[in-house]
Amino acid sequence: MKYLSFFSSTFAYFLFGILITLTSLFLTQKYMYEQTMLVTMHTNHGDIVLELFTGRMPTTAGNFVKLAKEGFYDGTKFHRVIAGFMIQGGDPNSKDQPDTTWGVGSPGYTIKDEFVSDPVLSNVRGTIAMANSGPDTGGSQFFINVADNTYLDFDKEPLTSKHPVFGRVVMGMEVIDAISELSTKERDIPADPAIIESVTVQ
Repeated sequence: MKYLSFFSSTFAYFLFGILITLTSLFLTQKYMYEQTMLVTMHTNHGDIVLELFTGRMPTTAGNFVKLAKEGFYDGTKFHRVIAGFMIQGGDPNSKDQPDTTWGVGSPGYTIKDEFVSDPVLSNVRGTIAMANSGPDTGGSQFFINVADNTYLDFDKEPLTSKHPVFGRVVMGMEVIDAISELSTKERDIPADPAIIESVTVQ
């Protein structure tokens, strides 16, 4: 009986140790998944503060942070604005190239589409998502939704447009709304430039 009691106690401690380890792993994974990072876009219309979902969307959000730290977005413009829809930016061509080339520029590489089923990652008002021209063609261009555009989600009807959300606006939505309502010329280009002067990663 003494040996049986010792075995039972040892086994109980063993199970308890496994439970603690699994709980720790779960909490660590949950913590990592929910990690975020704040960035501030300083524009000629005011500041926009974004919370990037670096835990949920490490590839997409990480790419944006990388480019921002390199100064890639400094001097780029919101080259396509549509009231009641979205504002689009991130094209390096919009710095100093003819506006006929705006919308086709890239950082010289593309990233894979990152699709994660999560209610937070839906194209609703105030979210930032990747612009692309098809599967796995995202690079630097992005758009900020000024309305609920959930039909752009990969897992919602009509399933034809797939634009991964990787963050949301936490301050400056009034700036985005103002930019979206600028008067435009051909191809929805603002008549008066909306410039991203710099991006600060916090």
